[in-house]
Amino acid sequence: MLISPPMFTPSQHDVRRFFCETHRKSRTNEILTPLEAIALDWVIQHPEYNDALSELDAALAADYSIERGDSNPFLHLSMHLSIAEQISIDQPPGVRAAFLALARRLDSEHEAHHRIMECLGQMIWTSQRNGTPPDGEAYLECIRRQTV
Repeated sequence: MLISPPMFTPSQHDVRRFFCETHRKSRTNEILTPLEAIALDWVIQHPEYNDALSELDAALAADYSIERGDSNPFLHLSMHLSIAEQISIDQPPGVRAAFLALARRLDSEHEAHHRIMECLGQMIWTSQRNGTPPDGEAYLECIRRQTV
């Protein structure tokens, strides 16, 4: 089973603008788009990212390279958003059930997302390293292994 490629590929700056704008709109009580509302749920669950989201110019210039050892809040929030979308549409098929089982075992949907992130990152890394499409079956199996 393969995971379909995204309909579009936003740039790093697009992603950072999206999360900063969502954060700004929430602080000024502006109306959010449905996607922004979902993103805001994850922003709220990660208050440690408020500073990174508060200043667009700084966010666009920030370097979160592995060599610096800094965690990338935009990557982290994007992965939450991707996983939430996968669960909502059950793509790849079975991801919703695997998520629910993991969330029950961990007694935390948020922690289940973090575990799934590890599987998602592994799948993407393997796909890029091998020059192959993402392997949805391997991804699901990784998630299911987390529930044992």
